[in-house]
Amino acid sequence: MKFDTVIIGGGPGGYVCAIRAAQLGQNVALIERENLGGICLNWGCIPTKALLKSSEVYRTFSHADDYGFSHKGVSMDMAKIVSRSRGVSEKLSGGIGFLLKKNKVTVIEGIASFKDKYTITVKNGKEQQEVSFKNAVVATGARAREIPNVLESDGKNIWTYREALVPKAKPKSLLVIGAGAIGVEFASFYATLGTKVTIVEGLDRLVPVEDKDISAHLEIALRKDGIDVKTSTKTVSLKSNKNDVKVILEDKNGKQKPFTFDKVLLAIGVQGNTENLGLEELGIVMDRGIIKTDEYYHTNIDNIYAIGDVCGRQLLAHVASHEGIICAETMAGKHAHAMNYENIPGCTYCTPQIASTGLTEDAAKQKGYELKIGNFSYNANGKALAIGENDGFIKTIFDKKTGALLGAHIIGAEATEMISTFVVARQMEATEEDLINSCLPHPTLSEMIGESVLDSEGRVIHA
Repeated sequence: MKFDTVIIGGGPGGYVCAIRAAQLGQNVALIERENLGGICLNWGCIPTKALLKSSEVYRTFSHADDYGFSHKGVSMDMAKIVSRSRGVSEKLSGGIGFLLKKNKVTVIEGIASFKDKYTITVKNGKEQQEVSFKNAVVATGARAREIPNVLESDGKNIWTYREALVPKAKPKSLLVIGAGAIGVEFASFYATLGTKVTIVEGLDRLVPVEDKDISAHLEIALRKDGIDVKTSTKTVSLKSNKNDVKVILEDKNGKQKPFTFDKVLLAIGVQGNTENLGLEELGIVMDRGIIKTDEYYHTNIDNIYAIGDVCGRQLLAHVASHEGIICAETMAGKHAHAMNYENIPGCTYCTPQIASTGLTEDAAKQKGYELKIGNFSYNANGKALAIGENDGFIKTIFDKKTGALLGAHIIGAEATEMISTFVVARQMEATEEDLINSCLPHPTLSEMIGESVLDSEGRVIHA
């Protein structure tokens, strides 16, 4: 089997790269060992959002009186919640298969490894075949990070995101280790359904990659939902028993204390899948398991590329997809654009939602910018009050000298939808004046974007 381009991994980086390469006239093969769509679609982004929608519905029922409705109670069926989530993933995975077929991409099932720089061996059970190519792309994604002998999943009481997505029943108590996006999303989901959730983070605040004001607001919101937040806290040990997990936590003063939880979720990040691919034998340069590439995703081997989580840049599905497009266009000899990683949006779907792009306030100060900062509260927005979603704010950061938008940070309802306006603004190098002169629709949540920008000029209208 001979192809112009072979891609290993059918996640959001790999399948998008395959489709774009096929659009550009390449004869393309995509090798996938498990499910099309990768972790994102099958065990990450999509099924978690389906679960979170179920918890959102449950949350709305619990506040029905606020909207003029009364009810005797709402029963919960965890099996149906999980089944709906899995169904959404299966439908989308099938859709990707259709798209690949439509674009005449050959899908090969099995486990791939490089034989040499022009040949890949694919094993599927007892069967084995060789695939030759002109160019190859490594897009094998990532898996949950664990720390051997300290923080390890047992698949029963100590979970990774995979087990957390398909619980047989709602745990009475849950410890979430790690307060990044994965951790706070699952904390929100289970707490809303009535689980007593504790979340621990080794650093001094939640979602530590976000702006400090966002972290502070989120902690208040999670505590209000009954979540026990422990920052500057280290997990010393876990011991899984028949029906629970014994945990020892250590606070910032070095004091250790024992706890018992029904379940523990490890949310301490992910690590790239670069093992057993034959990369070392091929001479691919890596650093602690991360494949080194240039800005157009060439490795040190001229016809082999790598995209997505295995490159260790920003481990996000939309980043992998965009890298896949750039990579495909580069391989086809097109004038591809280089990715500006400072414009990447980050989205976290906890309650309240978080979204951001560009620099945080602290990062902007460290770069030497003189800042103008605007803030606008959801509580002063008519649409937010009308829909009962008035918890949150928008923060905008500008360069005082040039008016350039340095960063934007949102916490609140539909934050993950509204951030796109700021992403496009930064990509187009819009200034404060450009945003102020834009007439935004009313009544909307997005009109808060304009109010926040006006606030940076001391011209806010509705606050």
